[in-house]
Amino acid sequence: MTPQPNPEAGAAVKAADRDHVFHSWSAQELIDPLAVAGAQGSYFWDYEGRRYLDFSSGLVYTNIGYQHPRVVAAIQEQAARMTTFAPAFAVEARSEAARLIAERTPGDLDKIFFTNGGADAVEHAIRMARLHTGRPKVLSAYRSYHGGTQQAVNITGDPRRWASDSGTAGVVHFWAPYLYRSRFYAESEEQECARALEHLETTIRFEGPSTVAAIILETIPGTAGIMVPPPGYLAGVRELCDKYGIVFVLDEVMAGFGRTGEWFAADLFGVTPDLLTFAKGVNSGYVPLGGVAISGAIAQTFGERPYPGGLTYSGHPLACAAAVATINVMAEEGVVENAARLGADVVGPELRALAERHPSVGEVRGTGMFWAVELVRDRETREPLVPYNAAGEANAPMAAFAAAAKDGGLWPFVNMNRTHVVPPCNIGEAELKEGLAVLDAALSVADEYTR
Repeated sequence: MTPQPNPEAGAAVKAADRDHVFHSWSAQELIDPLAVAGAQGSYFWDYEGRRYLDFSSGLVYTNIGYQHPRVVAAIQEQAARMTTFAPAFAVEARSEAARLIAERTPGDLDKIFFTNGGADAVEHAIRMARLHTGRPKVLSAYRSYHGGTQQAVNITGDPRRWASDSGTAGVVHFWAPYLYRSRFYAESEEQECARALEHLETTIRFEGPSTVAAIILETIPGTAGIMVPPPGYLAGVRELCDKYGIVFVLDEVMAGFGRTGEWFAADLFGVTPDLLTFAKGVNSGYVPLGGVAISGAIAQTFGERPYPGGLTYSGHPLACAAAVATINVMAEEGVVENAARLGADVVGPELRALAERHPSVGEVRGTGMFWAVELVRDRETREPLVPYNAAGEANAPMAAFAAAAKDGGLWPFVNMNRTHVVPPCNIGEAELKEGLAVLDAALSVADEYTR
């Protein structure tokens, strides 16, 4: 795993990228993507020979790290046996992946509809909910992200929605609980939970319960800030859905498959949704795969009525073989337990210690390998280190923090005024402490912007 410098090759890769690759979520002429030469475990490296500890897990999906040999071997074996096959047939890798996923989903979510990723999983979950109920509207939270396709981005609550918001997609947004920046003037988790549920029920009533097909929530919001819901909130949403005949959808695209120290974050709260979307960690992102886990009642809706949806690559054999291998690796190597243990014993205590030392840290929160560090200019007022959706010079403090982390060999996950600590779920304790030490040093740069 020793990186070998090859600047000439790196320059060629960078030149071809800049000539031909159109990057997502970016102003094309203002970006400078790093040319990556290789990756292994929790690290990746560039063509200059610089190695980075990946505290972002790609985009929070390499739950078993890069290039796990058992998953690589499973993909190679499947490619030799059957590279691809149409989704209408029963294929061993597809069947086994569905079985292993269904064994781990909560409740009776025993039917699995495979997609290519998280966004189209959300698209199909919403379609299923609307067809099951015969209702048009979907309620989703501000401070959420559900994907970049048309319906999924309209359901999204963060600024990535704005440019594509049709305003006619049948989506209504509401405030979910977030005690640190409470919209409900709450002073405790109990107040935040009760007032957030009251707000949601009022929204349902004013929208008309008979028009609402689904409520969709990230079980624990990811990119929007890793705000762990207060005790009782998700159970309360479940009760509201039952009361008004609404389909409850949990988006576990980021939180699922060990990220929170449980197979699914729903297990932390003892809640079973009607539909559960997944992707990312299901096979550590080695081959694109997502899906919807479906309850018995909704599956029965399409027992003798065709479901009007599908994808050419639904349940692609290579992706499903990777999922089978990944799930087996996670089970046999104790990856979920590792995430839970290191989250409780190392990440949580270390981040709370960092908060004591650094005036730029307003709050730390999370579980498992799923943590957020919220950075502020002023702890008393809780003014964010950078404004909401900052760009350019306004974002300079966060850019300086990120640059300091990278200079120290740590690749951070940075969004708005937060850095997220989301390394692979099978990271070792020594690696984890190495990264937290670099984070400690980088936060000193953020401290320079505090009042």
